[in-house]
Amino acid sequence: MEFRLLGPVEIFSASGETVRLRRRQERLALAVLLLEPGRVVTSERLVDMLWERPPPSATRSALPTLISRVRMALASAADASEPVPLLARGGGYLLQVRPESVDVHRFRLLVDESHAIEDPDGRSARLAAALELWRGPPLADAATGAVRDRLCGGLEELRFAAESDRIDAELEAGRHATLVAALYRLVDEHPLRERLRAQLMIAQYRCGRRAEALQTYQRARQVLVAELGLEPGPQLRAVHADIIADTVESGAYRGPVAPRTTKPVQLPPDLGGFVGRAAQLRELDSQLAARSTATAAQTCVITGTAGAGKTALAVHWAHRVADQFPDGQLYVNLRGFDPKLPPVGADTAVRGLLEALDVPAARMPATTDAQIGLYRSLLAGRRVLVLLDNARDAEQVRPLLPGAPGCLVLVTSRSQLTSMIALEGALPLDVGLLSRDEALELLANRIGADRIAGEPVAADEIIALSAQLPLALAIVAARAATNGGQPLAALARELRAAGSLDPFDGGDTVTDIRAVFSWSYHALGASEARLFRLLGLHPGPHLATPAAASLAGAPAPQVQAWLTTLARAHLVVEHTNGRYTLHDLLRTYAAELAHIHDSPAVRRVATHRALDHYLHTSVGAHHLLSPHHEPIPLAPATSGTALEPIPDDRQATAWFTANHSVLLAAIRQAAGAGLDAYAWQLARAMMEFLDRQGQWHDQEDVFRVALAAARRLGDPAGQAHAHRGLGRAYSCLGRHDEAYAQLQLALVLYRDIGDRAGQARTHVNLAAVLEKDGRGADASRQDHEALVLFGALGDLAGQARALNNIGWYHALQGNHLQAISCCRQALDLHEKTRDRRGRANVWHSLGYAHHHLRRYGEAITYFQDALELYRQVADRYHEADTLVHLGDTQHAAGDPGLARRSWQHARDILAELRHPTVAGVEARLTPATTTDVAPNPASV
Repeated sequence: MEFRLLGPVEIFSASGETVRLRRRQERLALAVLLLEPGRVVTSERLVDMLWERPPPSATRSALPTLISRVRMALASAADASEPVPLLARGGGYLLQVRPESVDVHRFRLLVDESHAIEDPDGRSARLAAALELWRGPPLADAATGAVRDRLCGGLEELRFAAESDRIDAELEAGRHATLVAALYRLVDEHPLRERLRAQLMIAQYRCGRRAEALQTYQRARQVLVAELGLEPGPQLRAVHADIIADTVESGAYRGPVAPRTTKPVQLPPDLGGFVGRAAQLRELDSQLAARSTATAAQTCVITGTAGAGKTALAVHWAHRVADQFPDGQLYVNLRGFDPKLPPVGADTAVRGLLEALDVPAARMPATTDAQIGLYRSLLAGRRVLVLLDNARDAEQVRPLLPGAPGCLVLVTSRSQLTSMIALEGALPLDVGLLSRDEALELLANRIGADRIAGEPVAADEIIALSAQLPLALAIVAARAATNGGQPLAALARELRAAGSLDPFDGGDTVTDIRAVFSWSYHALGASEARLFRLLGLHPGPHLATPAAASLAGAPAPQVQAWLTTLARAHLVVEHTNGRYTLHDLLRTYAAELAHIHDSPAVRRVATHRALDHYLHTSVGAHHLLSPHHEPIPLAPATSGTALEPIPDDRQATAWFTANHSVLLAAIRQAAGAGLDAYAWQLARAMMEFLDRQGQWHDQEDVFRVALAAARRLGDPAGQAHAHRGLGRAYSCLGRHDEAYAQLQLALVLYRDIGDRAGQARTHVNLAAVLEKDGRGADASRQDHEALVLFGALGDLAGQARALNNIGWYHALQGNHLQAISCCRQALDLHEKTRDRRGRANVWHSLGYAHHHLRRYGEAITYFQDALELYRQVADRYHEADTLVHLGDTQHAAGDPGLARRSWQHARDILAELRHPTVAGVEARLTPATTTDVAPNPASV
């Protein structure tokens, strides 16, 4: 197939027929894809091109249907043996065709080839072949107005340059007589094109019409003065002078009207010791490699937070590929976030670019629009790299984009410049924090690899305290380099002790982290700035919109819009869908601002709202995980707190998982701020989740904090819950004596406050500890006491769990039939309560009893049922424990292969949980064995 875009959009089929798409949008969609063959065009870019107004959701859903019709047209034109080359890829569409099968790209190829031909006849023939591909305005029946200008603006300029080059070749070949009439027509169509006037004057002169040539010059001068207020340029004046003096050369008139006498080389110096950014460099290299098929100047937008090294990356790559741009490199600092000076306007920037291109003041157009037009004319057909540094927004950049292909533009900005990606098809490149290895390499380059190798722990701490931010690392490295005798450990201690941004001041505004951050902060609106400050009060490393809304005390939709603005300014990062983070140095800066600009009362209320958000949402999620436990009583949430509705236990587990590290930090923050009720209540609300996930080390840590908080409050209920939480953690970590002591303390406190449910659950936990110590009879008595208490409370789920545990102890003592009887009673109760985790415990016990009765088929079924339920409730330890016993039964039933797979899966989970029973599973996997590991621990 061949494709035609230079005129009406057409497909020229393999059989020689012309295929036309019926609808304008189909033709435009095909054209957009053909302009970038072999590259994915995002759905967002297609939607923006196909629908002039911001599209409703119905429009977006219509895109696949429209693409399907394009695919059908391609299928009808393709050879029957060929697959349709239009594919859905990575959030967009890819059209896999040879660039030379598209007239636009074939036109560019022919023009490029002509530049290497010395013979004027050959050069003219090649250019004529290129120009014959034009059948009218590009995309004539597909695009109009702004869309056509965005897609094809550079093509018209390139067509004019090719036409002018062909005239030069014809003049050089001596065919001036045949050119005069055509040049008259072209001058009438383009009265401001000085190159055409000069070519017409040369053709007239060579035809012996010297007086007409001089009249052509006078008319040109009148038009230029009247329209632009400009005298003719130096090249046109030179042709005029040569005609007067009869010194016109016999050769061709070649080159643009305003040739550059020097090549601009304006790049700032490359950064010595540049490290990392391999992925971004590859993307830039790929963009450069695609230049041969580009129909407009290529644009890459490099974005990232303050101090991330955007300019360093752009300058480093620009120096690396400078030889690919023989016509020069232009640089403008747009000062989008300068602390003292205003952003550079388009008028100032384009005037500076024209001066760099050797346009003298006398020829500088009077209006900004005319200057932009001249700038684009001078770059047409040229290969220039343009680096637009520190842009504030897309509107500041757009007037400075070249109109024709061949050039490449690098834009750096703290803003995301999303509209340039959507409208101009710019390549987005995000520059984040350095990896640990990259950060080590940066330090080694600045202070020496020997110092890093001598103090690796201190180097790692410096990297962490610098948040892996390149500018911060560079400042710290400079301090270390100027004081070579100071150990890195001392520098790390200084950074750690400061607790502020003071150590990251390099002595001027460019190397002072506070100043650099402030340029982004001061560009914010009042609401976004306030939210950014309050984010410094947030306890954890990341947060979702409801937590941010709680901090701000504002509606979630409004806060979401503010977060989007902060993300576009790279003051926060959306690191997962709907969750935002800011690195440690930005968080410190935000907290400093909050203490400067927000009163203690404002900070206190915002902190209360954030903690209330996490506490009330945690308690709601806890009740979904443990619906049969008594509710946790809470004070009402502070006004303005946003709570997250959680519909079921799966979502509750997902919420706890997403906020795990945040909740741990919130408990520590609450305790440190004297908000002790939050500390122990948050710990209690997390207990079931931490236990199911096997996070017993975290459980130990938070309940130590909770116990101290409850003691400061003098709250016996809080102390009882904390002792019980510690006891459960110690029990699962194999520290049985400490577990027993903590649970006994809990039991006494529960009795003192008359909490029978707490007593019953503590008896169950004590039974588990005693059973692990081999005291099965004592364990059974504890569960019988729990059974009585649960019965008095009418707690069916508690009774069922106690009965299951009693049955379990019967099984351990070899009383398997009694075990089955107790477990079936428990199962009947669990069917009434719909307690999935309780039923899983019973299936596990029944599997164990049937295994020891050598009823292996039934045992396997029970274990598999238990396994399914444990997975549903995300109970990772009991999933692993059940896999161990399932493997034992599979091995006993004569299937060692299945047994080994079950044991391997169990070992992986237990190793991740750092559980002591992993050694028993390892023993099964070396010499085959069926020895049981520690039995299923009872818990309530």
